[in-house]
Amino acid sequence: MRGDPGGRRAESPDPRRVARVALGRGAEFDLIRRFLGPETPLPQGVWVGPGDDALVLDDGLVLSSDLTVEGVHFRREWLSLVDVGYRAAAAALSDLAAMAAEPLAVLLSVAVGGDEPEREALEVQDGVRQASRAAGAEVLGGDLSRSPGPLVLDVVVVGRTSRPVLRTGGEAGDELWVTGWLGGSAGAVDLWSRGREPPEALQQAFRRPIPRIREALWLAGRLPLKALIDLSDGLGGDAGHLAAAGGVAVLLEEKAFPLHPALADAFPGIEERRGLALYGGEDYELLFAVPPGLVEAKAEEFTATFGIPLTRVGRMVAGEGVWKEGPQGEPIALKRGGFDHFEGGGGG
Repeated sequence: MRGDPGGRRAESPDPRRVARVALGRGAEFDLIRRFLGPETPLPQGVWVGPGDDALVLDDGLVLSSDLTVEGVHFRREWLSLVDVGYRAAAAALSDLAAMAAEPLAVLLSVAVGGDEPEREALEVQDGVRQASRAAGAEVLGGDLSRSPGPLVLDVVVVGRTSRPVLRTGGEAGDELWVTGWLGGSAGAVDLWSRGREPPEALQQAFRRPIPRIREALWLAGRLPLKALIDLSDGLGGDAGHLAAAGGVAVLLEEKAFPLHPALADAFPGIEERRGLALYGGEDYELLFAVPPGLVEAKAEEFTATFGIPLTRVGRMVAGEGVWKEGPQGEPIALKRGGFDHFEGGGGG
């Protein structure tokens, strides 16, 4: 199978160190590659450099930041300011889940405008604090500014792990599994954008996503996770990052996708629901690669513990890019990745 490999992961001289993790295709990630420029050696004290969900330092500290912009990631008519803060923090904390790291602290920088900037800042802060405490962290700093236009939040998260799970370890033959349900958040955005009121369950998927931190730690403690990512850009786009990082291809099984149960009434067509899962983004579930035949024995216990399913959605194979199984089992290349800020796509 051939596709856009997005580059290959370069090995650092120290086998513990990963100087740069290859990104999948897309205009946004092409721009990131230009930002990064030619690869340079990692500074002393850095374990994992650019390209994964977070930076990892040699002492096991894990750092990531996530930006939320009004009019790009949300509209005020869709959710409260408390929900804005909660959602922004949850998205950032999900990057720690993607490394199987335990949260320690959150830093919030926010630029607010309007006639009541103090009230807006406090409501946003309340949402960030709620999400942080639910994940076991505290808001310990940040920055505050006025904005002449949209509300802007930048959330920095700090975690710790002695064994980060990267995007880079997947190999041909590994199975791909996903936690929870897919497409709910994108379904809400689609309906809102068309002037329709989404079912409450879809609204909740968008407003109050759950960073799967406890789930990631549980899985990492019981299974030999070889590659891990959170689903922020859609299953198709984020599977492409795992493929590029591991130097393999991904073959997805659409019939197996765990589609959010509340999608069925609003989106009667199965292909439309599968498209929301593939391209919509912002589910913040976990996609991980493991050797075959190991997850089934843990799936029932996982569901009993967390109340969500574990579903095998595909496998890694030799080649490049992301593919899906056709009607006769033939591989069909995905025409695009997931949500992309610099080209057309779904998501919020």
